[in-house]
Amino acid sequence: MTTMHPNLAKLTSARDLAAMPVSQLETLAVEIRDVLCTLLESRSAHFASNLGVVELCLALHSSFDFLHDHLLWDTGHQIYPHKLVTGRYADFLSIRTRSGLMGYPNPEESPYDLFMTGHAGSSISTMLGIHSGDDLSGDQDRHAVVVIGDGAFPSGIVSEAFNNSGTSSDRLLVILNDNKMSICPRVGGLASYLDRLRTAPFYTGLKSEARKILNSVPLLGDPVERFLGQLKEAVKAGLHGGMMFEELGFRYLGPVDGHDIATLRKYMKMVKATKGPTLLHVVTEKGHGYEPAAEDPVFYHTPPTLASTESPQEASAAGSLNFTHYARDSILDVMRQDERVTVLTAAMCQGNKLEPVRDEFPDRFFDVGICEGHAVAFAAGQAKAGLRPIVAVYSTFLQRSLDQIFQEVALQNLPVTFMMDRSGLAGPDGPTHHGLFDLGYLRIFPNMTMMAPADGEDLRRMLHFSIQHGGPCAVRYPKAGAPLISRQVADLEFGQSEQLETGCDGTIVSCGALLDQALAARKELAGEGLDVGVLNARFVKPLDRQALAGVLKDSPFVVTVEEAALAGGFGSAVLEVASEMQLTGNRLRCLGVPDRFIEHGDRQTLLGELGLDGAGIAESCRQAADQARSDSLRQKPGSVEEMTS
Repeated sequence: MTTMHPNLAKLTSARDLAAMPVSQLETLAVEIRDVLCTLLESRSAHFASNLGVVELCLALHSSFDFLHDHLLWDTGHQIYPHKLVTGRYADFLSIRTRSGLMGYPNPEESPYDLFMTGHAGSSISTMLGIHSGDDLSGDQDRHAVVVIGDGAFPSGIVSEAFNNSGTSSDRLLVILNDNKMSICPRVGGLASYLDRLRTAPFYTGLKSEARKILNSVPLLGDPVERFLGQLKEAVKAGLHGGMMFEELGFRYLGPVDGHDIATLRKYMKMVKATKGPTLLHVVTEKGHGYEPAAEDPVFYHTPPTLASTESPQEASAAGSLNFTHYARDSILDVMRQDERVTVLTAAMCQGNKLEPVRDEFPDRFFDVGICEGHAVAFAAGQAKAGLRPIVAVYSTFLQRSLDQIFQEVALQNLPVTFMMDRSGLAGPDGPTHHGLFDLGYLRIFPNMTMMAPADGEDLRRMLHFSIQHGGPCAVRYPKAGAPLISRQVADLEFGQSEQLETGCDGTIVSCGALLDQALAARKELAGEGLDVGVLNARFVKPLDRQALAGVLKDSPFVVTVEEAALAGGFGSAVLEVASEMQLTGNRLRCLGVPDRFIEHGDRQTLLGELGLDGAGIAESCRQAADQARSDSLRQKPGSVEEMTS
């Protein structure tokens, strides 16, 4: 990177920030924002959330030594300023590219990153565990700091953590980063509570007078205790502010202007001088410092490159439809046709492109915040009452509601539909967001029907089917453009696959959105004289046992293809069927994601590395065909193998 940012370029360690005056830190904040804007000129990245925590990050690293103390950023997508001041400035523009920096915390990159955090809400529990370990080992001089957003705050695990923190957690600071947002504006009773804290006259006065008050208060001895007591009583008397946290054993401080470095540093010094756990309520503006992002933080959460963002409307209209758009349009269709259909999402309205659904059907649209378990149990209740709820969620986040899927939905055999976006490889978001495990964790449940569309038309038919089906259904699809597969689309029937091509030399059985790659492999192989059939599985559960029995009996080889973990996935299910039907499985090869976590990178690049693109599938078919010919020769009477055995 060029030296357009002299202060950042000179940083050798975040420890250097402690000696900097506030004026220099403010200059550093300007440079950080410039780097973030430079990044967005070349690729999509988390943007507004990072602009909002620049001053908070600088105040934290200039007040604590996080090579000794502990720091966790909840969710982790706002990690960019932290990376810039902890020795990664020179490599920063590689972020979210293959073999470059990860867009989330990564302990392999830096000792400043404690956990690879990518799901919201777990940070306080995790930090309590770290802090407990310090106490038990006698290392009791470390401070532990958690930064958690107001969007993550309603998560159930946050309440569990607060309930178990108590007054014994000395040197624990929870910073509530309140920007009125998660990805979209946050919802619920806790959001209203924070609004009352932030808009109270007490905060308005504190914001304008904070520097004068804090400059007159010593940071040691009785005066600070008196001030903290007065602060606490003023908040309680004025609006009952912070009492919820106080009752849970936390000293509540704030709200504080999160873009005033001087005030933030004074509060952090104050916290270090007090005993017991503290919650510091910091008010920030998502997108701060870049006016378009501040005005539209939803669009600028992870926008396209700046070069293509003349307006949100123009950007969203560009390019072909992807699976997410087909899902949204199909949801609108079924809601217009059936008044029983509702939609639930867990703070993913924007990610799932559900704004038109919310606007057209506000009474049947429910955003429950980052509370996936609640969303699934809520949907089960609606289904029991006669509705047909759709839970629109990312695959990786649905994992958080596993117990509710089992207990409230599958066990009761209730008609809840799970529309699972980002199933498969989630590209530059990396291992915390790849949706690779849904086949394994959903197909184990009795009553569950699982489908994987090959294209937009498949998806539309599957959603319509699921609304009419009498039990739970899951539809998985990737974060990718939906291919336009030229074919006479077969009607969708329960548990039935779709035969696209027949071949005498072998068969590819494709699960989901890799069908276009399977067809590309068939075309490549046909040019070499290898005739391979292609079967679109459509259903993962139940499998089309009749069609599979046919190809397993008659095809010289069978290759299954899935954009999912092989362990417990589609190929495993086919092997189980082969075993049950006493069919040989030695001619079957399963292609998918191996038993390891996959790093971030462009989806097509990752598919190629995993052998799941057209070329990779074709090569596996060649190897399978060679093996089939070799096996056939060994089995012929009078073969060399037989004569020498």
